Amino acid sequence: MQRRGILGAALAAAPAGLAMPALAQTQNPEIRWRLASSFPKNLDILYGGSEYLAKRVAQMTDNRFQIRCFAAGEIVPALQVLDGLQSATVECGQTASLYYVGKDPTFAAFTAIPFGMNMRQMSAWLRHGGGNELAAELYRDYNVIGIPFGDTGTQMGGWFRKEIRSLEDLSGLKFRISGFAGHLFAKLGAAPTQIAGPDIYPSLERGTIDAAEWIGPYDDEKLGFARIAKYYYAPGFWEGSSRGVFMANQRAWESLPDHYRHALEVACGEATMEMSARYDTENPKALRRLVASGATLRAWPREILQAAWRASGELYEETAAQNPRFRRMWTSYKAFRDEQFQWFRIAENSYENFAFVAAAK
Repeated sequence: MQRRGILGAALAAAPAGLAMPALAQTQNPEIRWRLASSFPKNLDILYGGSEYLAKRVAQMTDNRFQIRCFAAGEIVPALQVLDGLQSATVECGQTASLYYVGKDPTFAAFTAIPFGMNMRQMSAWLRHGGGNELAAELYRDYNVIGIPFGDTGTQMGGWFRKEIRSLEDLSGLKFRISGFAGHLFAKLGAAPTQIAGPDIYPSLERGTIDAAEWIGPYDDEKLGFARIAKYYYAPGFWEGSSRGVFMANQRAWESLPDHYRHALEVACGEATMEMSARYDTENPKALRRLVASGATLRAWPREILQAAWRASGELYEETAAQNPRFRRMWTSYKAFRDEQFQWFRIAENSYENFAFVAAAK
């Protein structure tokens, strides 16, 4: 008690400008970062995830760690966020790792790969199945760190000018699609191309492409695809979930105090749940509006699904034989996925197959 009294008296007697403010400044230095997003501002849930993150980081650091967000193309082109981080053009970014499969096909796995895991399964693999460790090793080679950030849930299969009835209809089809799924559709006979979100509509309008996939009803409605392509397919079997990533330049990250890093990690986790919850809330309403305004909803023909399943397995094995890093990822991912699929068949899928159908009746 006496010691506490002496310490309290000493603190009370200290000049106001020397004690607590100096300590606070040491604990919470003022830091200003710029974030380059791969997404346009009009996608308020997707791009909005970066604004949500910036707000929460500021709240958790007494507004001393400020992140200013920039949409695709404002500082860095949409598909070059990783390059901007490597060159330290910006300190951090919001992107999808699958955009960088041209650098290494392993990047795709940390966003989505054909017939991959759903959002919950993906979270389990990243957090407890070794996925985050594999991702960190890959990102380190590109001078960045990455934190899982945002998820759309299972996506839709895209917009097509003509109905797709068989594999023959994919032959030569100019299809905007990202990541490893582009390799799959090339194997099925299509002509895939990766185009940034803001450029999809004009490409469809000009006929540069015949079809395009993006995310789901809420965003697709905003981007106006239904005005050009009538047929809307489900599901996006190449994106059972689609996990975004917050990336930071390695040196910038290392300069942060530990509690600022923790704030970023917490904010990324919160933003992931917020994003998926908002999409699940808005997508059903948007889908009803799209169908009411003339969009024709279609399921993929079983022939295409079966061919895609076989082709994706072949593609994984071919890529693994050529790329040791991809092989280590695929060995981990496939084992975890297959076990998860068995478990979900027993619990989740058997429940959904009855309840979802019963509710529809």
